[in-house]
Amino acid sequence: MQARRHFINVLFTAALAGSGLSAFAQHSMTLLNVSYDPTRELYVEVNAAFTKYWKAKTGQDVTIQQSHGGSGKQARSIIDGLDADVATLALAGDTDALHSNGGWIRKDWQKRLPLNSSPYTSTIVLVTRAGNPKNIKDWDDLIRPDVKVITPNPKTSGGARWNYLAAWEFAKRKYGSDDKAKAFVGKLYANVPVLDTGARGSSITFAQRGQGDVFISWENEAYLLEKEFGNKVDFVYPSLSILAEPAVTVVDKNVDKKGTRAVAQAYLEYLYTEEAQDIIGKHFYRPTSAKAQAKYAKQLPRLNLFTIGDAFGGWEQARKDHFADGASFDQIYAGSR
Repeated sequence: MQARRHFINVLFTAALAGSGLSAFAQHSMTLLNVSYDPTRELYVEVNAAFTKYWKAKTGQDVTIQQSHGGSGKQARSIIDGLDADVATLALAGDTDALHSNGGWIRKDWQKRLPLNSSPYTSTIVLVTRAGNPKNIKDWDDLIRPDVKVITPNPKTSGGARWNYLAAWEFAKRKYGSDDKAKAFVGKLYANVPVLDTGARGSSITFAQRGQGDVFISWENEAYLLEKEFGNKVDFVYPSLSILAEPAVTVVDKNVDKKGTRAVAQAYLEYLYTEEAQDIIGKHFYRPTSAKAQAKYAKQLPRLNLFTIGDAFGGWEQARKDHFADGASFDQIYAGSR
């Protein structure tokens, strides 16, 4: 019997070695998830669930640390040396920068996980003061002279870029041209009193500091504000918004240096499990599994959404046209001051 147990242990050790998991039973690991502002609460619960899942599967303890900020700033932090194992940023364009600025990830990173490496989606909504005293119903209301708008800076915040592009496409469809869309967005930014670096900063500016009449917000952030400040805020869905598809990746250079690739990859794959998808829906992100979608359909209604690819030719083209130095946002913002 003892010889049989020894033989099984040898086989198990060999199997672990073959899968890249050979050291799991001997020591714990720490992962750093570098993410964008509004995912704090989501990943607190995801991380707790994953550590239990991983311990049960491998016997190894894993600690997952979180870093949050404006998505563009977070990407720059990784490029500048922040030791991220995984990046779960607000937009694929920020993640692409990790490849083009130092080769931190592989060029084909978005093909390594299902659904272009986007385990959940979101969209952009309009948060108002309780009772909606300014009667804000759609994007048109954000250019009225009596309305002050809170939104973060598209140069540093991924969420802000979704906000900007949603407003642009609404105006382009309604008024018929990019020139008229540019004029519309210029009027909108003329109504913005302060540009925070990230979505959570803008959320604080609106809800806690009391600035502005409307906050252009991630859908999940709007629900969090309603939960925390229910007697102070409301929110409305505009007639048209954008399908936001945050994407995730391992940071290849770092995981290979640290020996954390297997657990980092498993962590991202876990986001597609039914357990994680349920957590995602619970935190007001839009899950991608049919089961979780059905469960959370009432709180996450079907909307009139367009994609970045359909409207702007993808993130690289949108970056060049709108967010690169001297592009449309810089032109608009300089003219709105």
